[in-house]
Amino acid sequence: MLRQQSLTRLKERSEPWDIVIIGGGATGVGIAMDAASRGLDCLLLEQADFGKGTSSRSTKLVHGGVRYLQQGNITLVRDALKERTLLRNNAPHLVHDMPFLIPCQSRWERMYYAIGLKVYDFLATGNRFGRSHAINQKESLQRVPTIKKEKANGGVIYHDGQFDDTRLLISMARTADEQGACLLNYFAVTDLSKDSSGEINGVVAEDRETGETHSIAARRVINAAGPFCDAVRMMDEPGAEKMLAASQGVHIVLPRRFFPGDIAMIVPKTSDGRVLFIIPWHNHAVVGTTDTAIETVSLEPKPQADEIEFLLETAKEYLVEAPTHSDVLSVFTGIRPLVKGDKSSRTASLSRDQTIRLSDSGLITITGGKWTTVRKMAEDCVDRTLASTKKSGNPLTANPCQTETLHLHGYDPNSGSTNTVAGSGRGHYGSDLREIENLEREKVEWATPLHPELSITGAEVIWATRHEMARTVEDVLARRTRCLFLNSAAAIAISEDVAKLMASELNCDETWINEQVAAFAKLSEAYRIA
Repeated sequence: MLRQQSLTRLKERSEPWDIVIIGGGATGVGIAMDAASRGLDCLLLEQADFGKGTSSRSTKLVHGGVRYLQQGNITLVRDALKERTLLRNNAPHLVHDMPFLIPCQSRWERMYYAIGLKVYDFLATGNRFGRSHAINQKESLQRVPTIKKEKANGGVIYHDGQFDDTRLLISMARTADEQGACLLNYFAVTDLSKDSSGEINGVVAEDRETGETHSIAARRVINAAGPFCDAVRMMDEPGAEKMLAASQGVHIVLPRRFFPGDIAMIVPKTSDGRVLFIIPWHNHAVVGTTDTAIETVSLEPKPQADEIEFLLETAKEYLVEAPTHSDVLSVFTGIRPLVKGDKSSRTASLSRDQTIRLSDSGLITITGGKWTTVRKMAEDCVDRTLASTKKSGNPLTANPCQTETLHLHGYDPNSGSTNTVAGSGRGHYGSDLREIENLEREKVEWATPLHPELSITGAEVIWATRHEMARTVEDVLARRTRCLFLNSAAAIAISEDVAKLMASELNCDETWINEQVAAFAKLSEAYRIA
């Protein structure tokens, strides 16, 4: 997956693309993968980097949604549980089974959750995830030794999936590329073009690296811009009513000592009515999330002080060692593109179901949903896109959906037996790991971790730059690896080393290196607690 090859392909194309997709997050990349695997010619354009926004900032769960079960949304839970299994089947190097403890303080509470989770198990019939069961206090404290004794007078264990969101996204992008899709990051759509009848027939886009403007013809345009989908809709209909009521969710990352072991924990009801997770992830502990309504969306949302306090105070209620501000290694904030309800609705209760709309001029907008169901969202969107052309004189035709059984790039059938994402290993690279290890043998200096508190090596930087379309230090340290999300101070410390390695691959000079280091330092402020 090379940017220059994609750019050359775009410039040399004379025919309209079957589909142009706006947005390179989970939904957009999922659509590109689905469409290309059906034989459609599709182009995906992302204004920043793949997964720059919401798709890199999740709670790292592939799950049916225990909270949605409590709300009685059985259909959403059932469908998500099916997709959870498909994701694990198709990307076992990135999705694995994770047990979760629900700590209970009374026998009645334990019985309540045990019964509810049997329904969860029933809806997941036929998958390869573990089954729920109740445990006593002794076993609860054995499984989670850092939980306060009074908070776990027994508990219930259930199973869900865990993953690395952006590594999965890159795997999907490379799969889409291998299936024939053309993907470009740092390529912003600035306008929509229309024919004499007012039908959308393409986009105008700017290459953010060169400033060059491109007019691109398309038979259909799909708006998969996540929290920014309303901005794209305004290009089509300047007075269009907004679809989204955005909220943000914050996570903090702590050293592993706060939550050792191979199990996660869920606090089923917090003071704001949400659930809260404490999850082992890449040899750290992630605590989240919050739910705060926001008026405006940005590519780099920032946590609010009261959100940090809420997470620390909730963790303090349950953990023997109370985490403080100085213990937080990193904080990351994501925006949820929630479909609007009535004006009285809290964002925590707004719809996570996908919404697909077709405008009068032919713009297809898809929003809502969640990471777990992105494959089905993409299938539905491509189906809707094909159907929308049936009445035209030149309808789009394609093969049936292929993605239920499409193995993602890096597929390694042997990786599913180990907990590849929670620990400190590199199994999340799947079959690519062998090539990365070859790079480390090629140059010994590329095999040494760049920082004692992070696992990243020079070979991983080279790999991301050569094969995963990483263009900036941020791309490597935030998304191709997860260094910025795990330990912001350590990521800043190695940013110059990363810039130098990238510069050798991209033929960039000292000025570029200095600019990259300065830009990364400024960006990292949003991931640190002052």
